[in-house]
Amino acid sequence: MKPLLRWLGCLLIAAFALELFFILRIAAMAAIDPESTAFQRSEAWQVAVHGRSNGERDWKQQWVPYAQISDSLKRAVIASEDGEFIYHQGVEWEAIERARQRNAKAEEIAARRAAQMRARGKEPRAPQLRGGSTITQQLAKNLLLSGERTLLRKGQELVLTMALEVMLSKQRILEIYLNNVEWGEGIFGAEAAAQHYFRKPASRLTVSEAARLAVMLPSPKSFERRLGSSYLASRSATIVARMPAAELP
Repeated sequence: MKPLLRWLGCLLIAAFALELFFILRIAAMAAIDPESTAFQRSEAWQVAVHGRSNGERDWKQQWVPYAQISDSLKRAVIASEDGEFIYHQGVEWEAIERARQRNAKAEEIAARRAAQMRARGKEPRAPQLRGGSTITQQLAKNLLLSGERTLLRKGQELVLTMALEVMLSKQRILEIYLNNVEWGEGIFGAEAAAQHYFRKPASRLTVSEAARLAVMLPSPKSFERRLGSSYLASRSATIVARMPAAELP
């Protein structure tokens, strides 16, 4: 029993040390801009090992202060990703439940279609699942955590989400998010996205340009390859209509 207890003690100490490390990093972000995120480092490793699928080699990212990001882009991202951003405390439990119900229905329909496609000798497609994560949750995941989908990682995400909300202002959370979120392969942050797609700084994005960038966020690498898709255009129009109601921190 003693060796087992020692191992359990070591695991608890290691877990506490990791949590403390995460909390200290978040506290430092109140004044220090993060140089990279866990997601970006993972992407950089994949590029180093496998290369870029689009053949490019440069990594595009440039930090800009909150004031130098177009209010249109801030409103578009809030309207698209997290309409209650300034009101909630980091987690929208109702949105998570709605997403769970939508995904369960999507998987049920996909299973029926898959059986039909296999009967015809065709390869079925995976269902498109939607998340209910807030902007703060997305930031917690991308900043500090791996991309694996487990209950333990989800629990860790919720703890870090609460820490972000307690230690940072809503404006700072949105600033860090917009400067680090992925907008295509090797394209991170609002400034890099604005320059790459529209050849202009993030401060000068129009309402329609901002909406197009916001719509890309759930699947940026996919939309990067089909910028002229009808879905992107119609979804952008929906976001433009929602933007006046999106309140900024």
